[in-house]
Amino acid sequence: MAVTHADLAPSRPSTELGSKAGTILIIICIVCGLFCFILCLIAEATRSIVTWESSGEGKHATRECMYSGSGKTPLMCAGGAFLGLAAVMVAEHSYMLVAVSKSTPPVLLTWDPDSSSAKALTWQAGFFFFSTWISFAVGEILLLIGVSVESGHLRNWSTPKPSCLTIPQGLFSAAGVFGLATTFFATGLYLTAVRAQKMCREQETVRRQVLDISVLFASPPLSPRHRTIRAAMAAENPTLRLNDGGRQSPSQFSSVFAKVSIDQV
Repeated sequence: MAVTHADLAPSRPSTELGSKAGTILIIICIVCGLFCFILCLIAEATRSIVTWESSGEGKHATRECMYSGSGKTPLMCAGGAFLGLAAVMVAEHSYMLVAVSKSTPPVLLTWDPDSSSAKALTWQAGFFFFSTWISFAVGEILLLIGVSVESGHLRNWSTPKPSCLTIPQGLFSAAGVFGLATTFFATGLYLTAVRAQKMCREQETVRRQVLDISVLFASPPLSPRHRTIRAAMAAENPTLRLNDGGRQSPSQFSSVFAKVSIDQV
């Protein structure tokens, strides 16, 4: 079996942005977001409905309300969506925080804030970051309201009451939409972080190439006399190997220098 260049290339660590572990984590987070959205739809379809009934006649007539169900199903679905969405946010943002802090080279040290691409990525990352947390906060608040209302009539739900708390239509659906938007915004933030790290690596590679070229052209050229001595050394001993970056021992250099001087005289 032939060995390719991809096989010899070092594999990315699991804590690096764009690695296989990061991709799997993002896919799991998206699936969990979709599952939370489905739970919100189930909670919306099974939410408790209040019906009003009149009792008594004439001046003594009273209106009493009664729930259509105990609310266990929407309570469990809303609670599961609440915890699932929180777990997605904690897992994804914790991974990105660890990956950015352990990136090589560090993104914050190699970031060029004056470039147009860096500014665009900064605005894009800011948009995804704030949109993610705003959507997450709104979705969690809506789910928390639904959980608190549905948990208030688990017992004696069929008993008529003078007042009943009910959830407006569409609250769980709106929470599911915000939760799904949170997942996609967080995915966009992760992809933006991957692009930023890739751009930083490209900038670091360009810096190293420019530094190598500048060092190469900044080294002073050899004088004609040194070139003559080096040519004589090579002619006298063609198999002589240069050690320490082309530097010779003082005895070798002095002997050849004396011979060249005598020949010139």
